[in-house]
Amino acid sequence: MKYELKGGVFPIVTCHLEDGEQMITENGSMVWQSPNVQMETKGSGIGKMFSKALSGASIFRNVYTAHSGSGMITFGSSFPGRIIPMEIEPGKEMILQKHALLAAEASVELGIHLNKNLGVGMFGGEGFVMQRLSGNGMAFVEIDGELVEYELSEGEQLIVDTGNIACFEPSVSMEIKQVKGIKNKLLGGEGFFNTLLTGPGNVWLQTMPISGIADALSGLMPSAN
Repeated sequence: MKYELKGGVFPIVTCHLEDGEQMITENGSMVWQSPNVQMETKGSGIGKMFSKALSGASIFRNVYTAHSGSGMITFGSSFPGRIIPMEIEPGKEMILQKHALLAAEASVELGIHLNKNLGVGMFGGEGFVMQRLSGNGMAFVEIDGELVEYELSEGEQLIVDTGNIACFEPSVSMEIKQVKGIKNKLLGGEGFFNTLLTGPGNVWLQTMPISGIADALSGLMPSAN
């Protein structure tokens, strides 16, 4: 499969498929395609469908297959930002925010990554349930806003607002830490908790998460009478 990235603040990725090659997506991100690329919506199996339903992720995925020759399909971002390609292979897996995956080759396995830290489960929001990419193939990750990458050394730590985490390597651990001080919690505007990432491994952060924009806009909306 060959691909090309185009666009500015609303980027797209065009995938050129050979006969029989497949792409998958969970969020209906196809924007245009050649007529011989056919879509089929599939479930993930009973066990995976149950875990995805509990997590709030989609329990179905769209599979696009090129028939009777080569084909083309283009996937577009849903929010201003970037699309980054990632090559997934054994020993090179990736943990994503559960809505960050735009599309991937069908040979990439989509799984649920549940954080074992109870604090994350109670207070981490998006950080409690994330998506794990494994297998072998190309995946395309949607970044909200700009992309900032950090390479954490062994034991090096970074405190991040959970929504700003786009993805990280499985070697990076994640836990929730309380903001210190009652005044800081109540008046600081940053909430009660932050996310602590500990290396070693690479971390990719996004500067303008759509969840943060939604929260900001909700405060400006007039309340219903």
